[in-house]
Amino acid sequence: MLITGKEILDIAQKNKFAIPAFNAGSGQLFTAVMETAEEMKAPFMMAIHPDELSFLKDSFIGQVLYECNHTKIPVCLHLDHGANIKQVMHAIKLGFTSVMIDASHKPFEENIRITKEIVNIAHLAGVSVEAELGTIGDTGNTVEGGVTEIIYTDPLKAQEFIAETGIDSLAIAIGTAHGIYPKNFVPKLRLDILKETTKLVDIPLVLHGGSSNSDTEIASAVELGIAKINISSDIKICFAQKLRELLNSGNSEIREPNVLFPACMLETKKVAKQKIELFKTNDKAGLYYL
Repeated sequence: MLITGKEILDIAQKNKFAIPAFNAGSGQLFTAVMETAEEMKAPFMMAIHPDELSFLKDSFIGQVLYECNHTKIPVCLHLDHGANIKQVMHAIKLGFTSVMIDASHKPFEENIRITKEIVNIAHLAGVSVEAELGTIGDTGNTVEGGVTEIIYTDPLKAQEFIAETGIDSLAIAIGTAHGIYPKNFVPKLRLDILKETTKLVDIPLVLHGGSSNSDTEIASAVELGIAKINISSDIKICFAQKLRELLNSGNSEIREPNVLFPACMLETKKVAKQKIELFKTNDKAGLYYL
């Protein structure tokens, strides 16, 4: 069941759970997270970054839309970190039901102007819009990007930004980073910023860079009002590790995709299941049929 970002996140916000947004940048990753969500009766967002879409080609979206329209699980197809109006318009034309415009690196007023323009276009097409305020850190080589120094979201600015733009959800910066954190580095979320922000705004809040943060902090963030959490590195690293193991096993005859990939997909499914349970999304699909 394909639905919009607003539809999937409003119910999550109301019922105190978070939607996992899986950056599943291949058919194997998408199948793994879809099967896991179906098994766990969990709504989720299929997130695709413009760089991933460029690699996968537009035809891949046909596969995704087919699966989304033939499952009973609520699914939203989301453009992650759209950088400009061209990328956003392209995603809308392909059938995405949610788009993110990331102008967070621009000055505040410029971020508002760009985001408002996207909202006006997307809402006419019935597509939801996510924006970002503050900056997400970057731990290394990730498609999502980020910055070395995190600029935390100002709750008062968040309130103003939402009122000016009319967005449907807001990604806030409270200390996360895209990618996996360096060894011996222990990240700490600014949950005080999250608490203050939820007092001032009424739309769903989003956490980017959710991989590698402690389960305790993530669970607290969900309790405090985070309604969507992006997961990319965690589901890809376990897939890649298993693939390396198989390729380095000494059996040079292992080459068929249907032999190589199932074990890798199983590892991804284990991680997806853990995230769904952590976000309290399991068995929530029924809430969307009421």
